[in-house]
Amino acid sequence: MTTLLYTTCLGLFCMLAEVLNLRKLLIPIVVLGLATIFAANLQLWNIQAPLTLGPISIDHMMRMDNFAIAFSGLAIFISLLIFILSANYYQNEQHHLSDYLSILVFVLCGALVMFSFANMAMLFLGIEILSISLYIMAGSRRFDTRSNEAGFKYFLMGSFASGILLFGIALIYGASGSFELAKIAEYAGSGSVSPMFYTGMTLMVFAMLFKVSAVPFHFWSPDVYEGSPALITTLMSTLVKVAAFAALYRLFSTCFLGSIDAVKPILIIVTAATIVVGNIIALSQQNVKRILAYSGIAHAGYMLMGIISIQTQTDSAVFFYATAYSLATIGFFSLGIMVFKSAFTENVEAFNGLGKKNPLAAACISICLLSLAGIPPFAGFLGKYYIFSETVKNGYITITLIAVINSIIAVYYYFKVIIAMYAQPANDKPLVIHPTYWLVAIVCVLLTIGIGLMPDYFMQLLK
Repeated sequence: MTTLLYTTCLGLFCMLAEVLNLRKLLIPIVVLGLATIFAANLQLWNIQAPLTLGPISIDHMMRMDNFAIAFSGLAIFISLLIFILSANYYQNEQHHLSDYLSILVFVLCGALVMFSFANMAMLFLGIEILSISLYIMAGSRRFDTRSNEAGFKYFLMGSFASGILLFGIALIYGASGSFELAKIAEYAGSGSVSPMFYTGMTLMVFAMLFKVSAVPFHFWSPDVYEGSPALITTLMSTLVKVAAFAALYRLFSTCFLGSIDAVKPILIIVTAATIVVGNIIALSQQNVKRILAYSGIAHAGYMLMGIISIQTQTDSAVFFYATAYSLATIGFFSLGIMVFKSAFTENVEAFNGLGKKNPLAAACISICLLSLAGIPPFAGFLGKYYIFSETVKNGYITITLIAVINSIIAVYYYFKVIIAMYAQPANDKPLVIHPTYWLVAIVCVLLTIGIGLMPDYFMQLLK
């Protein structure tokens, strides 16, 4: 709870920074604040004390267990890297800096609520805090038609998904008589579950599948990723996806575990379709942000394999996969943003000849793409290995084979960029990479390699 309170105070400080004339100190203070919050979050590890707000117990609303602390730490670290990038990214929009940063902090606040909710009302609040902030940031470039379109599409589709989610929650409340996950779980295991409950659960699953951009609820993702500012695309493809999957996992592990068989056929079909559609459509894309959008859809399918295998407690595998995916994606975008800016295009040809122009940048980008493709010895390979292993343990051999075949197919579109960097002639446009982008890229690459070589620590976190 202290993590959420401190983060909220940081967001409020960002809003007041303009009034206090602290614009120049804003990003250093926010980065230092997030680092402090990250350390404070770690101090909560293995402390299972009831949550209180003064004399009032809120343990029935939020639960700060090790699952919530681990994912909160990952979300804070992702946000820290994004804020480091924002120092240079928003250098020409200083008059909006406090607005942008405060909204980004509130995105993190929504994610923190989604990691720790113990009540359906808190889940809905967390999703709305995160989503409304992102609607604004997706359309934050007022004079860019693509950004306007991205913000409008995301708002329209997100509103429908939120309505479906709320309707599902209402039906579950009508059937069980409670918003609390523990009491809903008791009702689900009572043996006398009404059709209203199963209908509500199905609606909630559909709404959450939209949030993770799973097929057939994925149509918004490529357009929104392409039209949004590149930094916001980075945030949506990492923090937002991680938050949605963590919320979906908590929902099934603490609330719907006894009733998962009712929706498991839907989840299996959606998982297979998400993996296949994401990878197949990515093959024909030339815009790099669209490639990463369809890649993100495919990765959502891989993480859904951890959800359908939830009976064997796959939280560690899902956490490892989310960490590996986030680090590789941020590492790629940290240098990709500068490449897009210098080439004045976001297509694959922007990377032509980068291996000759800037060998270190090309090497870092290659490592991130190879990790996303699941090539050893990088973290992405072990992320897929752990997820696939859990799926096999649960007897889902066919869907594992589908995932393995599609992982091989995915190598093609990742290598589009790598081939452009090393096999195409370089363009004559100069590439200057700001030190903050280098810092984030090197941190992500080192962690991608380090976690891939020494994975045991991460896999033992949630045991």
